[in-house]
Parts: sequence; structure tokens; C-alpha cells
Amino acid sequence: MSGSSPAARLQRLFEGHRLTPTQRRIAHCMVRRAADAPFLSSVELAELAGVSQPSVTRFAVALGFDGYPALRRHLREVAPSGTEPGEAYNEYQQAVRAEIENLQHLCDVLADPAPVERAGRLLAGSRPLPVLGLRAASSQARGFGYFAAKVHPDVRVLDEGGSMLADRIDSARRAGATVLMCFALPRHPKETVDALAYAREQGLTVVTVADSAFAPVARHSDLLLPAAIGSGLSFDTVCAPMLLGRVLLESMCDGLPDAQARLEEFDVRAAARGLFVE
Repeated sequence: MSGSSPAARLQRLFEGHRLTPTQRRIAHCMVRRAADAPFLSSVELAELAGVSQPSVTRFAVALGFDGYPALRRHLREVAPSGTEPGEAYNEYQQAVRAEIENLQHLCDVLADPAPVERAGRLLAGSRPLPVLGLRAASSQARGFGYFAAKVHPDVRVLDEGGSMLADRIDSARRAGATVLMCFALPRHPKETVDALAYAREQGLTVVTVADSAFAPVARHSDLLLPAAIGSGLSFDTVCAPMLLGRVLLESMCDGLPDAQARLEEFDVRAAARGLFVE
């Protein structure tokens, strides 16, 4: 597993195992703290994940190890040489380095473009295209929706919860929507999980960008694309999910024959209206 980011190595270690919700929570925590994971004690990991210490031990056994010490030993063996937690960087530098690591992990994931290409085809084929993102994820949904509307004929951003959210999903479905695009970031609102479950009940295919393959929205997503977040500052940093959203836009454009023509038409109108300062 050498030659890839710590988060990518952890994701591959967890893949293929049937994990309980508690174990998925531990896995999620380890991915978010990938650089520190080989150096955490079972007690420290339990505290970070909000679970009991025996749960950490059972998690290691579920992965095929004799116990947590064997799992930690394995993580240290596959970690890049010279890796130490915390090195000589201040907290701001550590946050930037963590985001660089998250982007490297995303780069590794995109080595297989098939999931993104499939997602792009699904998004391009849905008329209209509802885009869901609540609370912390609302800015991701709005940003995606802003650019998607330049090439897609009918984009509907769902960035507010409440009793009308299901109504808006119904309205999109009745108008012909086949797919719901979702951005899901911690802390995951229960409303997002409920909305995805409802969308699937109504026959929509759910494509989700989430912070982890073990996020609570995973079981309600037909296609989940993970992009790790940074958690070293008071508020999470989300460079990787934002970039993955742009990658999805590019893939969606590939599935829209008139995408380039729409962009050129917008440029002509923008110049005529003097929208931008050159």
C-alpha cells in the first residue's frame, strides 16, 4: 500500500469488510485522522470516535487482526518512512497540509474514472436535476448548482430543509427528474438522511458526494463518491469535496452535447450586458 496517501491506504484496508455502525464510525474517524492513526492508542481512538475501548478492539478483529496493537503495528509498517504525528508545523500549516493530503487522496481515487463518468452520465440525463445540500453542505450545493445551470437546462438547488423539502423532491420527480445529486458533510443533518431515503422511495437515483464512504448517507446512496475533509481547525475545511464537485461538472458536460454551445452563448450575452469587469 506504499506510494499513496494515508487516507487512501486506510480506505483500501476497510473496503470489503462488513462493519457495524459503530465500527464504521471508528473507520470514519481513522480516515479523518489518517496521518495520526498509526500513533493513536486504543483509548485515544475510542475517545476521538466517541465509542468504547472494547469497540476499538472488536473493530480491529473485524478487520482480521489479533487485536488493536496488531492493527496499529500494521499501520506503522505501511506508513511512509519518517512520518511522525504533528511534525514541526503550526496549527494553520497542519490544516493546509491535511488538505493537501486530502487532495492527494482524491487524486488516487480518481485514478479509476469510471464512478465519476457514470455519475456524469446520470446527472446529464436527469431533467430536471435536483441538487441537495443542507447546513454545512449548502454552499457546495449552491456552487455546483450555479455552474451546472450554465450547461444543464433545469437545475433545482435544494439548500433549505423543513416540511417543504419533500414537496420539492416530489415536484422535481413529477417534472421528470430521475436523479438527485447530494452533497453531504459533517455534522450530517438527520434531514439530509431522511430526504435521501424519501428520494429513493420515490424512484430517484441518488448520487452523493460525502466526506467518507462510511458517512451516514451511504446506505441511502446509489453511487457515493468520497472526498475527505479537514478537521484540524474549529470549522471543517472542504477543498476536496469542492474539487470533486467541479470534476463531476466536467463529467456531466461530457454527457451534454450542447454544453459548449450553452457556455459560448452565455459568454456572448454576458459581454453584451457588460456583466464582468475585464
